[in-house]
Amino acid sequence: MNATRLRVYHGPDTENTPDAGENRLGGQGSVTLPAEEIIPLLADAYFNRRTWLHDFANDEVTIPADLYEVLVAYRFFNRPA
Repeated sequence: MNATRLRVYHGPDTENTPDAGENRLGGQGSVTLPAEEIIPLLADAYFNRRTWLHDFANDEVTIPADLYEVLVAYRFFNRPA
């Protein structure tokens, strides 16, 4: 019988990835991305109950003020009756 082997993914090879490293990180440990790039990933992780998402539950996220206003209105109008 073949033994199952676990492989650990360490991310893309930064030498061969044009977007990686200083281009997006800016040397500050943060990344700026368009919302359309991360929203589907976060939604999928949430709906599939990925445990890694809980690791970031207390992290702060900065969003534009107009998006915040839309989210507050959405939460208000989306309340159960």
